[in-house]
Amino acid sequence: MQTISLLMRTGLPLLFLWMLSLPVFSQKKNAKFLIHIHHTVDPIRIDGVLDETSWKQAELAKDFFMILPMDTSLANVKTEVRMAYDNKYFYLSAVCYDGMKGPYMVESLRRDFSFSKNDNFIFFLDTYGDETNGFTFGTNAAGAQWDGTMYEGGKVDLSWDNIWYSSVKGYPDKYILEIAIPFKTLRYKKALSTWGINLSRNDLKTTEKSSWAPVPRQFPSASLAYTGVLLWDSIPPAPGTNVSFIPYVLTRAIKTYDNTQPTQYKTMVGGDAKVSITSSLNLDLTVNPDFSQIEVDKQVVDLSRYELFYPEKRQFFLENGDQFNNFGYADIRPFFSRRIGLGVPIEFGARLSGKLDKNWRIGAMDMQTGTVDSIGLPQQNFAVLALQRKVFSRSNIGFLWVNKQSIDYDPMKDSVHPHYTTYNRTFGLEYNLASVNNFWTGKQLIMKSFTPGSIGNDWVAAGNLQYSGKKWLINGAYQYIGNNYKAEAGYVPRTGYIRFYPQASYYIFPSQGAILSHGPQWFSNFYYNEKFKTTDNENIVDWLITFRNKATLTLVTQQDYVQLQAPFDPTNTGIGYLPTGSIHKWYTGGVDFFSKPQSVFTYDFSVRYGGYYAQGNKLSILTDVGLRIQPYVNITLTTSYNVLDLPQPWGNTRFLLVGPRIDITFTNTIYFTAYVQYNEQIKNMNINTRLQWRYKPASDFFLVYTDNYYTNPFSVRTRAVVLKLNYWLNM
Repeated sequence: MQTISLLMRTGLPLLFLWMLSLPVFSQKKNAKFLIHIHHTVDPIRIDGVLDETSWKQAELAKDFFMILPMDTSLANVKTEVRMAYDNKYFYLSAVCYDGMKGPYMVESLRRDFSFSKNDNFIFFLDTYGDETNGFTFGTNAAGAQWDGTMYEGGKVDLSWDNIWYSSVKGYPDKYILEIAIPFKTLRYKKALSTWGINLSRNDLKTTEKSSWAPVPRQFPSASLAYTGVLLWDSIPPAPGTNVSFIPYVLTRAIKTYDNTQPTQYKTMVGGDAKVSITSSLNLDLTVNPDFSQIEVDKQVVDLSRYELFYPEKRQFFLENGDQFNNFGYADIRPFFSRRIGLGVPIEFGARLSGKLDKNWRIGAMDMQTGTVDSIGLPQQNFAVLALQRKVFSRSNIGFLWVNKQSIDYDPMKDSVHPHYTTYNRTFGLEYNLASVNNFWTGKQLIMKSFTPGSIGNDWVAAGNLQYSGKKWLINGAYQYIGNNYKAEAGYVPRTGYIRFYPQASYYIFPSQGAILSHGPQWFSNFYYNEKFKTTDNENIVDWLITFRNKATLTLVTQQDYVQLQAPFDPTNTGIGYLPTGSIHKWYTGGVDFFSKPQSVFTYDFSVRYGGYYAQGNKLSILTDVGLRIQPYVNITLTTSYNVLDLPQPWGNTRFLLVGPRIDITFTNTIYFTAYVQYNEQIKNMNINTRLQWRYKPASDFFLVYTDNYYTNPFSVRTRAVVLKLNYWLNM
């Protein structure tokens, strides 16, 4: 504990001062890239034909800069963009000329497509002028829409779904898109006459990615630090009153074959409401929410000693949720929304999110779950408050408070069911660094939990500092988590350790040939207990080769050392356990390959072979194969095969996981997905099919069918059918 105390007293302040001393004061990088937007002079029809006078008079954005494969010249593929507005809509048109002959590469007509697998045009708006938060819109060459909110200066949340309109029309030498976005859909700072903007084009036939305002190749085109300036001829119109209701109704039938109970039928009603408090602050309400249309989790073979992470997919928790969901690190999340309503009914909830002014952001959420009598679970309330204060040009200081509270619950009165804590609370404070040019990024955080009966060792301290240059990527990071730290509403799979994890990568750029870049990468993980005794370490050295056609090849070597801190079954099947304190060492080699994404047939594989626990051996083979029949059908097959060669009682163990999937997009409003997962480790096969019809913007009809089967002997476990209808109503 003396070591930890010294770290807290000296290491944290030094790192904090170092991060503050980095260059964060300077002018906007691409301030000289300026385009004017003017009010329309005639009505604009969204049809992919630019015959309106407003388009002919609009200022033209052209001469895009290449980002990939190299950022040293203008783009070879020609793109022209115009913008206009009226009292209700923001308009944008783009003429995307062909880079070479041949069909466009598109994955499907599904909304929020994969950027890297589609010819597309996308643009990014910094509507607050903070180079940190904003919106993104665009389409692929076949007309599928893409939209999302932006946070942390360049990350995109595609779960955001709102009303806007687009049309794409193909021509012999180009495709033209038109977009109309209601001002009610956007959130922006009032009376701000300049927005940050960048325009991005991805052309897979030529493997070229480009943007209007130049972006260094090591950053995504979404980097708001590199936006140009959109200058309005007058202040953007106020969005006006913006209240939306999204009611739903569903009916469900579930049959369980483990017992003789009859099929259960249930009808539910509920819905959401969205209220625009100001032009940049939004209130979301939900009553009796339902998420039955959400796609099932992608399964994995679980050979970990700790809880696996499965991402949140429910739109209510994802939308505008970056302040909650991204506080901390991937393995230190004080708030993880999947803890709410997992197997428990959610009764109601509310979320307030947005900008209070130029420097302050707020996120507040309160959710109430119902009781589950079979396990004695009481009603619980989850409350989260997040505040963020901008400092310097792009950095910020964030605060988070999380409270999980059992309602009218006395654990001493129930001797039959499990006991639940009456409350669990966490507060956290973090400083997020982002330099003006985005070369320096980092974080420094401290957190504390409060749980009845827990005293001491309930702190967390963590931080990192990263440099992202064209040739070097260097990151240094550390974590300390006390063994009494508890985040019952968060995701913290491991406690009671100190961790250091440095990383360094170097990129070499040949002047010619099939290889675009190559170079070594080094990753290390060093774990210690709270007495600073080594418990784990992992060292990975690989060589990454990126080809000019965007295929990648990685050669990997890895060294592992583990001293178990608790009994562990290396197969996670309950056959037997290795004892606490036992030491295990091994080496692993492997190769990863990803084929070029512009092909209609794609594939990738990852192979690892080496040692394992108890002086055993492990072979792991992961593969993904994809075939697309453009633009309507996308077929993928994911396979995971693990062979463990261990002493008795485990012996030779094999786990196969197969996941075929087919996506059919009949139109850009009618989608069908069928997903099968056979998992040998958990002896289960799951079939999930979903038909979605977007019969009007943001309004959907869903038909979902799910089967679960035992694999030995093969028999049905459960079967369910859901019909759901929701409707977006603007007031």
